Amino acid sequence: MPPDREHILLEKIASLHARIAELSAHNEQLQQAVDTLSRRIFGKSSEKLDPAQLEFVLGQLGRPATPPPAAAPDGLQPPARAPRTNKKRAPRIPENLPFTEEIIDPPEVIANPEAFRRIGEEVTKRVVFTPGKFSAIHLIRGKYAAIDNTFAKPVIAPLPPCLLERGTADATFIAEIIYNRFGLHLPYYRQAEMFAALGARFDRKTLCDHAMLGAEWLAIIYRQIQNEHRRCRYRQFDETPIDYLKPGTGKAQTGYFWVSNIPGGSVLFHWRTGRGADGAAELFGDDPEIPDAPTEAQLEELVHLIQCDGYSAYRAWASKRPWIKLPGCNAHARRKFVEAMEQAPGLVGWIVRQYAALYQIEERLRTNKAGPALRAAVRASESRMVFQRLKRVIGRLGLRKSILPMSKLGKAIHYALAQWPHLELFLTHGQVEIDNNLVENAIRPTKLGAKNWLFIGREEAGKSSAILYTILVNCRRLGIDPREYLVDVLTRLPGMPASEAAALTPAAWQATREGKVLRQQVA
Repeated sequence: MPPDREHILLEKIASLHARIAELSAHNEQLQQAVDTLSRRIFGKSSEKLDPAQLEFVLGQLGRPATPPPAAAPDGLQPPARAPRTNKKRAPRIPENLPFTEEIIDPPEVIANPEAFRRIGEEVTKRVVFTPGKFSAIHLIRGKYAAIDNTFAKPVIAPLPPCLLERGTADATFIAEIIYNRFGLHLPYYRQAEMFAALGARFDRKTLCDHAMLGAEWLAIIYRQIQNEHRRCRYRQFDETPIDYLKPGTGKAQTGYFWVSNIPGGSVLFHWRTGRGADGAAELFGDDPEIPDAPTEAQLEELVHLIQCDGYSAYRAWASKRPWIKLPGCNAHARRKFVEAMEQAPGLVGWIVRQYAALYQIEERLRTNKAGPALRAAVRASESRMVFQRLKRVIGRLGLRKSILPMSKLGKAIHYALAQWPHLELFLTHGQVEIDNNLVENAIRPTKLGAKNWLFIGREEAGKSSAILYTILVNCRRLGIDPREYLVDVLTRLPGMPASEAAALTPAAWQATREGKVLRQQVA
């Protein structure tokens, strides 16, 4: 092949290779444009491109940007799209509520009205609730300037003491929310529906915030009840699970209300996220000061009686504190035998009848309002014999190989024998009850509530719930109307010094009111 022809052929081959590379690059750009258009038309909203981005991609192909469409003839123009506006925020107080006005003027204006001229006013609005009806109150505070001194600072009356200066809820409304939630066990969404039917719409979070505000103010009364319990030498303890929401987990966690009960006195709820022995320690409070190498007599003077069931956390806590005695709960022991009734009706029936005899003695003592000394004497002369008879029979049953340890009867026998030193302590301590039923009855409202609202909010909500349950359960125990108590206390607390809060516990509040009634009757 001549050299010239070979040179021409090589040039053509090189030209073809260059053309192929150019077409390949162009094809790749076309493919990218197709992918971009596909995402633009068919992709998810989060993957769709802005028109400016699409124009940039097409411009890479050497094409001019798409020209804007020609203007449509007059009369055929599409309607202009309204600009997007934020949703109008609902008013903090429903505007349809009937309202009353209360004029509040500064004392100096009232004393000398001719020396001032009114230059404005400030209006504070609050929601008021009376059973079955919503209304509002407008607190109008006039702003005044001195006539003879134009440079003086304007005067305005201060707001009366209130739960929250910029809040919109009156004490009556907050009391209603608390009572509905912790007294009637109504979830906040049901309360919102109920209030809407009365013509006032509120968000669930608003209702929750109002209840938590009430708990913050009632905490001082809660601490007074707590101090009363920590001074008491005989209490009953129990704990109950309550679900709560833990941020970040996406599901409910289990927390616990630890409950302390003073028989014949008050109830205290304490919130913890766990069920360990620390719960008993926190509920009990600070340990008493113990002298080095204390004598038995000194320990006897420091003895605290904490009645509880057979839960191991109580035993672990008390094992390091020799001044703690743990009377047991005979109702728990009896209940386990009742559950085994079908396994051995005759044998278990006899055991249950012995417990019935013990409870008949306790009922007679309760009816006669016997004190600790008399109860100890009657128990020593009557109840001890029944209890010793029970112990002999249950002890013999524990030796029978025919009763399987994992059967219901076997478990009942094992529980009774393991707890027997604790179960019989009520015989020698007249102030101790035969069982722990009083504290279990105090816990029952929380279980009714959990069936309706399923769980409480975050961990902090557990502390507020413990405060509000403490107040409501004590009101119920004393026969106090919770609404009346909450309205009165939440109205008075903001204007009272902390030192006077002790007079507002449910028991003290009731005693004060009864004292006023008695004095009026005498007069």
